Amino acid sequence: MSARTATRRTLRSAAATAVVAAVAGTVLMPLSAYAAPAAENLHALKITMGAPAPSGPLTRGGATETFELTVANPSDKPHSYHPWMIGKPAGASPLQQTDVTFKVEGVTAPATESSIGQQDGEWQGMFRPAGKAGSEGFEIPAGGKLTWKVTIGLGKNYPTNNGDFELRATSYQNEVAEGGSPSLTFKTDPSVKAGTLETWFDQINPCQDKTGEYQCREMDLRYRATGDGEFNTALATYLDLDLEGVQLQIQTDGQWKDLSAKDGSHRLPDIAKGFGKASGERKVHLRAKLDPKSALKKETTVTLNAQIGLAEGNTYPFASAEAKFQFAPATTTSPAPTPSKSATTQPSTSPSPSASSSATAVVAANNNTKATGATGSLANTGADSNTGLYSGLAAVLVALGGAAAWLGARRRRAARG
Repeated sequence: MSARTATRRTLRSAAATAVVAAVAGTVLMPLSAYAAPAAENLHALKITMGAPAPSGPLTRGGATETFELTVANPSDKPHSYHPWMIGKPAGASPLQQTDVTFKVEGVTAPATESSIGQQDGEWQGMFRPAGKAGSEGFEIPAGGKLTWKVTIGLGKNYPTNNGDFELRATSYQNEVAEGGSPSLTFKTDPSVKAGTLETWFDQINPCQDKTGEYQCREMDLRYRATGDGEFNTALATYLDLDLEGVQLQIQTDGQWKDLSAKDGSHRLPDIAKGFGKASGERKVHLRAKLDPKSALKKETTVTLNAQIGLAEGNTYPFASAEAKFQFAPATTTSPAPTPSKSATTQPSTSPSPSASSSATAVVAANNNTKATGATGSLANTGADSNTGLYSGLAAVLVALGGAAAWLGARRRRAARG
C-alpha cells in the first residue's frame, strides 16, 4: 500500500487529525510552523459555562440561546488562552459548518471576533482578540478571569437524523487544567431518536463464473441506517486495496463494470441524500479480480477497505468496513476457504451469510470494532468521537479579517484533487 493510501485510510489519531474547513482567506501552514507551548503554560486554566437563556430546546433555523463562558487563571503568572469550542451531535450524520450558528461577545474580555469550522464529524467554534491573529490568543492576568457571552443556535439544515447537540469548551493549546473543560447539552425540537449508519461486507465467495477462482472474489457491501430522520447530504464510498494488480468491478443492471481509480482509491456511485431507516438496506455487489500477469508468488491475504463519508462539505469518513480474502498465484490450486474464528453473528435483521464464504469481513469505525461471523461483520457508526480532541493540538493560524484554519490530516476531497 502506498503512503498516500495509508494516510487516506487513517480514520482517527490522538495527535492532530483536523480537517481544514474554515472561512475564506484561510492560510494553511505545516504543523512544524507552530511551536509547542512552554511547560509552564500548560494545564492552569479552569473554564465554567453558565446556564443558557432563554431555557428550552433549539429548533432548526429558530431561536438561539446565550450563556456566559468564564475562564479563570488561579496561577500566580499571566496565562494565555486559545479558545476552542467543540460540538458533536447525538445521531448518525457528521456536522457541516453551517449546521450550528455561533457568536461571541466580550463581557470583561477585550473585543472579540469568532469563526466556525469542522473537524472529523464534529463542529468547531473559535474566537480571538479582534484584529489579531488567532495564534496570539487572550492573556488572562494572574489570579484573574475573563468572561464572554456565547450565543448558539441550529442552522436550518441541521440534519434530521441528529438530535441533541453537545458543546464542550477547551483550549487548542493544552492550557486547561484536568477536569476544567465543561460542556453543555442543547436539546433539539423536534426530539430525535438518534441512530447510526451500519455498513459491512458479506457473501465473500469465489466468482460465480468459475473462471480462475484463485484470482477472483465476489462480495456484497451493505448499508443500513437506524433511528429517526435521514442524511441530508449524499454519501460517498471509497474503496482501497492493499495489493496492486487487482481490478475492482461493480455489478450494474446485471453487467460487471470496472471501477476506475484515482489516487489509489475507487469511488462507488454515491448514495443519494435522503438515505435513512425508511430506505431499507442497500446492497452493492462487487468483485475483485487479480491480473493473470500478476507477480504474486504465494497465497496472499488481501484487504479491501471501504470508507464512507458525506459526499460534500465535511467529507471526513465516519464509517468503514473491511473484507479479507485470499489470492494465490496462477500456478497453484484455488485456496481453501478460511473461516473466521469469531462466533458472533449479524443482527437478526441482516440476511444470513453464505456458509460457503471463503473470506472474512471486518468492520472498524470511530475506534469501535465489532467482529462477527465467518463471512461478515457490522459496526454501529455515527458522529460520535473518541479522538483525543482535548489533548494538546498544534496552534491554529487565523488570518486577519475573521479567517480561521484547522490543522491536521488532509480532507478526502483535497486528497483526491
